[in-house]
Amino acid sequence: QVQLVESGGGLVQAGGSLRLSCAASGRTFSSVAMGWFRQAPGKEREFLASISRSGGNPNYADSVKGRFTIARDNAKNTVYLQMNILKCEDTAVYYCAASTQRFGAPPAQQFYDYWGQGTQVTVSS
Repeated sequence: QVQLVESGGGLVQAGGSLRLSCAASGRTFSSVAMGWFRQAPGKEREFLASISRSGGNPNYADSVKGRFTIARDNAKNTVYLQMNILKCEDTAVYYCAASTQRFGAPPAQQFYDYWGQGTQVTVSS
């Protein structure tokens, strides 16, 4: 099992920034790829960003490319999502997820095996 706990969500004005964290436990963190997803009420879960076991092969959705950055610190068993130039349409519950795929950083939810409980991000105009 992998347990994932997100933190860092909150209320921010449009144009502002937030940094989300996801702390992992239960197995060797460096053995899993990590991803960030979000889900707004009534909408499908959406892929945002992913990163390989070693920290390479970052992958971003077009909607956040150039604004969001994914990073990981394997020594701290933590993955981060730095979110800049936030827009009202970024409002959603944000989830981190772990994938046991051995290579790359898959950009789709079907490749992820473990999920956090989510953290709310609300962007106001």
